[in-house]
Amino acid sequence: MSVRTLVVDDDFAVAAIHRGFLEAMPEFEVVGEAHRGGEALRAVEALRPDLVLLDIHLPDMSGLEVLSRLRARGGPPVDVIAVTAARERETVRQAMSRGVDNYLVKPFTRTAFLDRMREYLAQRIEVQRLGQVLDQDQVDSLMHHRPRTPAMPKGLSAVTLRLVTDALRDSANDLSAQEVGDRAGLSRVSARRYLEHLVTIGKAEVQPRYGMANRPAHGYRLT
Repeated sequence: MSVRTLVVDDDFAVAAIHRGFLEAMPEFEVVGEAHRGGEALRAVEALRPDLVLLDIHLPDMSGLEVLSRLRARGGPPVDVIAVTAARERETVRQAMSRGVDNYLVKPFTRTAFLDRMREYLAQRIEVQRLGQVLDQDQVDSLMHHRPRTPAMPKGLSAVTLRLVTDALRDSANDLSAQEVGDRAGLSRVSARRYLEHLVTIGKAEVQPRYGMANRPAHGYRLT
């Protein structure tokens, strides 16, 4: 079932761009747009989305206030990802304390947006897979407190790293960066960054292979 998503942004053009990004992903269904905080709250009640992409800078109230009201309301829970130019430390801290599920800072590339949405999907699938009673490792995973792989470079995500690792583990043969990207739902460039990190920390190794026209290429497998 697709993730029913409400796009909230005061800029009509930006909202349309985000809608277009999501509509290119079959896992998402955009059920509406809102351009003011009050409009967003009413849309959530009317449309019952699973996910809200929420701008912080709205003309009638802060997105932080919208987030607080969403968390205080009754009814089915809704996930919220802040998609905003607001990058002040206190704003980010307040968004976290009020229960934002993720935070994406503008400006960003289409690839960065899609990667973040895939991370969200992976986390959502993980939550649905778990039972009603969790052990400590499962709680840590959901709370994003699982220790990161040592020396994880800035910009890499533990959730996406797990997707890349699983793609290698599930294959009987070594995989190219493109093949890993296809299996993990990432671009080739993004997959290569994670693969190179796994090689650096000794959890994967590079295998020589040949591509088109017998040109040297690389495959990766777990050690």
